[in-house]
Amino acid sequence: MSEVTPPVAPGTPCWIDLGVPDAARAMEFYRAVFGWDYDEKGAEYGGYITALKHGKQVAGLMETPEAANGAWWGVYFATDDCDGSVKRATDAGGTVIAPAMDVMSLGRMAVLHDPQGAQFGFWQAGDFLGSELVNEAGAFAWNELMTSVPDDSAAFYEQVLELQTQQIGGGGFDYRIAQLANGPAFGVFGDPGATSPRWTTYLGVDDADEASRIVLANGGKVVREATDSPFGRFAVVTDPFGAEFAAMDLSKADPTQQPDV
Repeated sequence: MSEVTPPVAPGTPCWIDLGVPDAARAMEFYRAVFGWDYDEKGAEYGGYITALKHGKQVAGLMETPEAANGAWWGVYFATDDCDGSVKRATDAGGTVIAPAMDVMSLGRMAVLHDPQGAQFGFWQAGDFLGSELVNEAGAFAWNELMTSVPDDSAAFYEQVLELQTQQIGGGGFDYRIAQLANGPAFGVFGDPGATSPRWTTYLGVDDADEASRIVLANGGKVVREATDSPFGRFAVVTDPFGAEFAAMDLSKADPTQQPDV
């Protein structure tokens, strides 16, 4: 297993969570797709639910009325100073959705929109590090921003997360990798037709084609049929509430291209 050990470098995607209108239905769906178990928190945690794989915390889930207008997967970036990160983001044109707040002794968090409207968050770890398992079936393996203005988007995250991006595309294909000292952190995909900029989370599976079949059998949809890439074979799908994610078989990756998280 690829277990995460502290410290997590600032700028690293460190946690993902899901907002849905029906938590029980979502738990059933994701258990079928990823084999997740769940730790259902009490009222003091606002009913937050933690998804577990092999007993390790891999994602969060919350039932919220706002998700009736569109469920979502969200990504959080590690920071040593949540308030300072929020200030850098707003100075660079970002908008605060949920201001920096303490989550008991677990850590400090904030949720924002970037200047193009893509949602993301910051997580300053306390007792809770974030995802304990990555780059495995049932855990997140990659995060990717789709944007129609990749130059502007890359510049924003470079400034806010204090990292650099590297263009790896060519021939009209615009794709950038955000680089940290310990390796690639996430991707920025330039798509002129991306009218709704958004972050997409790639979750590991044993078989992308079989995952697509399980998604369909449990009320989800396949947005893009399974296809090969240097990073692994993947399909883009949605859950029954329309929250989009990618199911990626990392065993099919070119070992020279597989990202670190």
